[in-house]
Amino acid sequence: MSRRLIRQAAADRFDLVKEIGLKMPDVKVAIRYDGSPVLKAAGVFMAGIATDESAEADSLVVRCDLDDRDLLLEDAPEIYYVTEFYERHPVVLGRLSLLDEDALRDLLSVSHALAMEKSGPRRRDKSPAVRT
Repeated sequence: MSRRLIRQAAADRFDLVKEIGLKMPDVKVAIRYDGSPVLKAAGVFMAGIATDESAEADSLVVRCDLDDRDLLLEDAPEIYYVTEFYERHPVVLGRLSLLDEDALRDLLSVSHALAMEKSGPRRRDKSPAVRT
């Protein structure tokens, strides 16, 4: 199990997130309206640096099922949290300085699955239908 923590300089903290996420199908890096990078799967938000002022500095916001979020908050409140601003959305916040690669990979895998589900089959398969 990899225990390497994300301890790079603030500008580079998203690099490991990108490295892991970009290995997943249909994932691309996009830039939000505020200039911050995000990962999208088939055009649907997966993860990004939390930019709302309610979030702690260097926090990652990740698409997450609400039941899974409750489990993460209960199991590891030192790592995962949610603020009032993010509470109404299916996301969880994670302190990047405390996330190891394995936890990040697990978070992004779940986020990827949820984003692909939300994208629907038409957005995932943009190739024309082949008729035989």
